[in-house]
Amino acid sequence: MAIDLNALANPGVTGLHPYQPGKPIEELERELGINNIVKLASNENPLGLSAKAQQAIQQATSDLTRYPDANGFYLKQALAEILRCDTAQLTLGNGSNEVLEILFRTFVSPGDEVIFDAHAFIVYALLTQSSGATARAIPSLDWGHDLDAMLAAINDKTRLICIANPNNPTGTYLEPEQLSAFLQQVPEQVLVVLDEAYFEYVPAERRAASVEWLQRYPNLCITRTFSKAYGLAGLRIGYLISSAEMAGLLNRVREPFNCNSLALAAATASLVDQDYVQRSVALNQSEMARFERYFAAKGINYIASLGNFITAELQPASQIYQALLEQGVIVRPIGGYGMPNHLRISVGLPEENDRFMTALEAVLSDTQ
Repeated sequence: MAIDLNALANPGVTGLHPYQPGKPIEELERELGINNIVKLASNENPLGLSAKAQQAIQQATSDLTRYPDANGFYLKQALAEILRCDTAQLTLGNGSNEVLEILFRTFVSPGDEVIFDAHAFIVYALLTQSSGATARAIPSLDWGHDLDAMLAAINDKTRLICIANPNNPTGTYLEPEQLSAFLQQVPEQVLVVLDEAYFEYVPAERRAASVEWLQRYPNLCITRTFSKAYGLAGLRIGYLISSAEMAGLLNRVREPFNCNSLALAAATASLVDQDYVQRSVALNQSEMARFERYFAAKGINYIASLGNFITAELQPASQIYQALLEQGVIVRPIGGYGMPNHLRISVGLPEENDRFMTALEAVLSDTQ
């Protein structure tokens, strides 16, 4: 007897297309039989783990038969000290992606509307659809968030506004005064999530004091991650900062033991290793400047970025992406983000970036 599982599934799931991550190195090795591959597709930290994180992981392996600390006590204590907030304001997740999912599961229902930028992190659209809510994708302004248009889109059905700052995949950035003026105009019953996955890469003098804003705006919450500047993408750990009341609701929905022991130990140790973070940021700044000079010299349009990636207009993007794969260089096509004529390139080590530039020149000469 055949069962129509589509008829049984939630309506928001049947039309959903799974998130497409950057192509893994192992997959390209299998497909093309090549090695010495450079991956500049997933905005990972090219420096590898910090020494303190490695040591913490080694120590944590001795107790892996036990469940992890479900409340993440030590990580929350360390975060609260750095962020100058209360541990009751923190929600931990399997990457910031999961805390976003927890937020949607807690507050977004069928019939609600969610506002985000048309070129923002695609997970916002996926979570909106799976929640049975309606997406209001606002056209970008110079590849970034049009805050006035977002405000104009708010109505009685609006439940949540998602703002990535810096934005992925464009790297554009909203200055603190822009965000503060925006938050003052958002109705209190509309929640705003400020996705700061790339927060550490923003120059200190330009960073928003977003955690301090939580006292003024109880409808605000902030997500951050250890996957980028802290180099823990493979361990999947992130967190959300909010009012204690909001965190209490989120932690009712959060799965028990959602952060594993190795991730908790490594993240706690990484917070102490600020030298590693500073080296990561310094490398990113110097190599980002080199990318900008390279694209400018080649007459290639690019979007100025404050993340650890840069997006460039390269046509035909799909053909160039495939040709780069054959050269052993993985970048990220972003047609799914409404940008079919662009590729996103993560900032790697100098020698990895050299490989990309050499490969791109070869590809462009072949396509001309």
